[in-house]
Amino acid sequence: MIAGRYTLEREIGRGGTGAVHLGRDEVLGRPVALKRIGMIPGADAPDLARAEREARLAAMLNHPHVVGVYDLVVEDDHQWLVMEYVEGETLAQRIRRLGPLGHADAASLMWQAADALAEAHAHDVVHRDVKPSNILVTAADQAKLTDFGIARAQADASLTQTGLVTGSPAYLAPEVASGSTATAASDVWSLGATLFHALAGRPPYDVGENLIGGLYKIVHEDPPRLDDAGPMATVLEHTMVRDPAQRWTMVQVRDHLDALRRGETPTQVVPVPAPVPPASQDPATTAARSTTRTTTIAPTPRSARRRRSPLPWLVALAAAVLVGILAFAALQDDPEQPTAGTDPSPSETTGTSEPTQEPSQETPTEEATRPATKREMTEFITTYLSTVTSDPEATFQMLTPEFQEASNGFEGYSGFWGTVESATPRDISADPESLTVTYTVDYVMQDGGQNTDDVSLQLVRQDDTYLIAGEA
Repeated sequence: MIAGRYTLEREIGRGGTGAVHLGRDEVLGRPVALKRIGMIPGADAPDLARAEREARLAAMLNHPHVVGVYDLVVEDDHQWLVMEYVEGETLAQRIRRLGPLGHADAASLMWQAADALAEAHAHDVVHRDVKPSNILVTAADQAKLTDFGIARAQADASLTQTGLVTGSPAYLAPEVASGSTATAASDVWSLGATLFHALAGRPPYDVGENLIGGLYKIVHEDPPRLDDAGPMATVLEHTMVRDPAQRWTMVQVRDHLDALRRGETPTQVVPVPAPVPPASQDPATTAARSTTRTTTIAPTPRSARRRRSPLPWLVALAAAVLVGILAFAALQDDPEQPTAGTDPSPSETTGTSEPTQEPSQETPTEEATRPATKREMTEFITTYLSTVTSDPEATFQMLTPEFQEASNGFEGYSGFWGTVESATPRDISADPESLTVTYTVDYVMQDGGQNTDDVSLQLVRQDDTYLIAGEA
């Protein structure tokens, strides 16, 4: 008995944020679904803030195509989310059982999911893990979006601002795969990838053991297309497009699918609007919604310019995203559900460093070869955070060119830091061997709000100082 009211009967599902049990509300006499929340894979204790956020975000969405949330209760220091029980199967299970969906069925189910996501986006909630196994389908073909375990409000500065990657790799948008924060546009891509899976009977990308190779494909290669997508081809072309600014909004996706499911021909393709990001948006969010891909980057140090081949890029990407991906490895479906990339698709990427014409670049300086020290690394981060709110132009040069680009250039970078009054670090721990620095930072925002975040940054040596390469 949970909280003196709910009885557990049996486990009916398992996802990245916990097992789901069929239960019964003994007071109202109805079946419910219960999920223990707040546990992150690999963590020793519950993340109570994450649990409460999941409950709060899911509960605010009262929508026929979102699994309803009834209650959040505590039993023996464990938090349980009490939800609407949906009798049916996941879209992933249906595809495995019946094979690829026809155009009409795909349009109907995807329209319902898009309707739910449009409602979430209207509340500034980004789901961040849209995939077939997070869409429940009843026997009456009603679709319901579930699992807001890693959802977040777009203005939630309590989550890491520097590129934690969450979600299922095969359905990640390119900007998220490269380490940027997920936005509503990222959900649009993921819904397009889910539509691809529904039509093809398989995910758009095979992301198995060769995780970095799969992410590289998502970020750099043209999105896959289906020859027999029929009327769905237009939806795929406007959702699975690498530039987030060129994607449809979720409302446009919903309305187009609505016309298709009714057997109507959409009268026109509405052009993508040019969104104006709010001032509180972080650099990665601005990057995802930017209407231009052109940024002006100030001249960078010489040794930093040499890292241009794909292989160093992958190393930097691995340092920036593997922690997030592996921490949420359980977000991939359980053995009874199709997993993203069960057949690994190895990808080898090689590159040749660009030639240099400056003799001084051929031989490392004495300062560059000197071992890093904890004191220097700590002073670097302390100086960075004490300067960033007053002189972002100076601190922007303390980022590697790759991380500058991930922050959408100086415009996106300063757009976020312009909303911060101060950033005070504490509990700084520097590891010279791995060139990582971890710390807790207390933000005071310009609007008077306060937030605390735990950050782990990857540094690289740059002559006699350091540069920030991304999230460690």
